[in-house]
Amino acid sequence: MRFLVDEQLPPALARWLGDRGHAAVHVRDVGLSTATDAAIWRFAVEGEFVIVTKDEDFVARRNRELGPAIVWLRLGNATRRVLIARAEQIWDDVVGWLERGETIVEA
Repeated sequence: MRFLVDEQLPPALARWLGDRGHAAVHVRDVGLSTATDAAIWRFAVEGEFVIVTKDEDFVARRNRELGPAIVWLRLGNATRRVLIARAEQIWDDVVGWLERGETIVEA
């Protein structure tokens, strides 16, 4: 599974996903750190990425049109350590939901 981690999440999350065998990049890694949501969306579609975000705008867009699956992390301001700890708790479930065809996963 391929993940594109959005700007408001730390690059460490992409590295953590990579360490678990996923293809994962942060938007900074691919020159999209200041890109519009539309540009990120197109990149995800073209690369067959799942977007990992805290941004509700991607969820709203996915509800309106076909496009990449979205993992919407519903976590307020949190340290990198707290974010990674939360990911460790839920990621197997997240992957399972995506594999079953869910297009928006709230986590």
